[in-house]
Amino acid sequence: MKKTIFKGAATALVTPFKDGAVDTAAFGNIIEEQIVSGIDALVICGTSGEASTLDDDEHIGAIEFAVKTVNGRVPVIAGTGSNDTRHGLNLSKRAEAAGADALLVCTPYYNKTSQNGLKTMYALFADSVDIPIIMYNVPSRTGLNIEPQTYAYLADHPNICAIKEANCNFSKIAETFALVGDKLDIYSGNDDQTVPILSLGGKGVISVLSNVLPAETSKMCRLYFEGDVSQSAAMQLKYVPLISALFSDVNPIPVKEAMFLLGKCTPELRLPLVRMSAEKAAVLRAELVKAGLDVKN
Repeated sequence: MKKTIFKGAATALVTPFKDGAVDTAAFGNIIEEQIVSGIDALVICGTSGEASTLDDDEHIGAIEFAVKTVNGRVPVIAGTGSNDTRHGLNLSKRAEAAGADALLVCTPYYNKTSQNGLKTMYALFADSVDIPIIMYNVPSRTGLNIEPQTYAYLADHPNICAIKEANCNFSKIAETFALVGDKLDIYSGNDDQTVPILSLGGKGVISVLSNVLPAETSKMCRLYFEGDVSQSAAMQLKYVPLISALFSDVNPIPVKEAMFLLGKCTPELRLPLVRMSAEKAAVLRAELVKAGLDVKN
């Protein structure tokens, strides 16, 4: 059995911007608040971190900053996937050198590949670094699904350790669990499916919700692992309206707005992302308040 990277909730952290640049002051404060709140791991430069709009120096700089700020308190997982495998490999090697504990590698987007291409690509990533790889399957963004048989093939690689699964097809997810056994840890990639994934044997969630509710998202997982399934499920259901509001526009538009409303950072996004409508923002604000959060803006 491979070593588990984390168990519980990892936040797919936003990247705060100010006047066009990464706002390291806000970034540092957000990271500290996450750790104090009991988050189990942090994902830097993932989709929620607007990684595709960061240049390489910003990308690696954000990882270096997070590693230094975290200082070993929780695992730092760096997003390094790309539609250009050479580019992704370069980012991966630089992220490893920056001190990342693991890598989150999405399937290639736009220039989609075959299942054989996925096998070749992920094996190359895993052969190129000495830190573990989490495969990220998100067909809604990439138009490409990692099939259970492909997971089973890759599960034998010693450096491929986990899956962030966001394909929403529970029949496929169950088949994957059955095929890979304990060779791969599986994390939910969708906040509204955390407890269902745990019920199949998942190790936790890579979460957008935990940007605003880190303690609660971690607790939801912990309760399940402790055997209190009913309370864990109750938390899952309690936060369904907030989760819906956080995905009422293209991620990370709503969560960046939420962080602004909570006074954590500016609402600044990078094109092609733009701020959500006033109507959707009002619904989001109301759900933040209902969740007991202190809305400042």
